[in-house]
Amino acid sequence: MKNKKRGFVLGLICAFVIIGAAETKARGQATQSNAHAATIQQPLYSNYKGVRLGMPTEEVQAKLGKPTITADDQDYYIISQTETVQIAYDAAHKAKAISIDFLEGVGAPDYKTVVGPDVTVMPDGSINKLVTYESLGFWVSYNRNAGGVSTVTITIQKMINR
Repeated sequence: MKNKKRGFVLGLICAFVIIGAAETKARGQATQSNAHAATIQQPLYSNYKGVRLGMPTEEVQAKLGKPTITADDQDYYIISQTETVQIAYDAAHKAKAISIDFLEGVGAPDYKTVVGPDVTVMPDGSINKLVTYESLGFWVSYNRNAGGVSTVTITIQKMINR
């Protein structure tokens, strides 16, 4: 079980690295992203259990309960043995990022309901897709890694310059 937890933590770290790289790549493809965002009026996935970007810490905690680990700029919840969520807050203590991890994909929504049907599944089974909603000021990503302990990570994040 320790190896699974260690793998899960390593998966979390990898997910944040991938997401950072994806956001950088998305900025480099602004023209393509803007054209894609224009065709999608409403985001497919914009909240987690009622928690939305811009929500104050108190409201987040009213929705999700007492965090397992808390800090001034983030709350971390262990929802179950296979599901965790991390909420990051800005200087005004409002949610700026929501990142949900599903160990072995258990309980994860289908990628089609998060980022749409057009994804490339890699030969190893991994999926990585980021959809920007420029006019709404946020992006959503779906990442499924392959290998040892697979994890599905869904992230909703406010765009940095907003």
